[in-house]
Amino acid sequence: MSEQNKPFVVTDRRKFTLEGEPRPDADPSPEKEHRAPMPVEAAVEAVSEPRPKVEHVPEPAATAQPETADDLPPGPTAEQSEQSRIAYEATADRLDTAVRAANPGMDHPPAMSFEGLVQSVYMTAIMQLGGATPEGQQPQVDILGARQSIDMLGVLAEKTKGNLAVDESRLLESALFELRMAFLEITQALARSAAARTQQPPAPGKPAGPSIVR
Repeated sequence: MSEQNKPFVVTDRRKFTLEGEPRPDADPSPEKEHRAPMPVEAAVEAVSEPRPKVEHVPEPAATAQPETADDLPPGPTAEQSEQSRIAYEATADRLDTAVRAANPGMDHPPAMSFEGLVQSVYMTAIMQLGGATPEGQQPQVDILGARQSIDMLGVLAEKTKGNLAVDESRLLESALFELRMAFLEITQALARSAAARTQQPPAPGKPAGPSIVR
């Protein structure tokens, strides 16, 4: 008889009747224990290396105190600072010479000054507030980066108080005033834009308000 024409044989493997009594023709072989499939997490943990036992580490009696000036490593000596300054300036001069040789007619880069430092941080904050966004595009605002740049100028103003010329002090105060006002304006615009988006989507073709990039 071929394999396809063999009759099906149904074996009743129940060990008890409907009345709960043992069946005389029941298969005496013990039932195989049914195990639920192992979850994926458990399977991965089973084949992974055993985790080391973590001993309980008692909590310190007191929180660590911030480092003071006495705890910091010693700074460079005056001779080391002077040598590094001379080496830096010599390398910078060679770099300027090489750049001008590769770009004939190029002007010598201006020396860094206090005004240049303030203007550099000022322009960075303006760009982080979306000031360099082309017209018609949605401003991309790095609000946390702008806050850090503004706070940087605030620290500079605090640490140089009483040690600046009149024009330097006026420049720094004006930069801080403009940036802080721009920061307030942008944060209010972001709040209005977020409230408007929850009410209705922007009109097609119309640029949405400023958006936060981080």
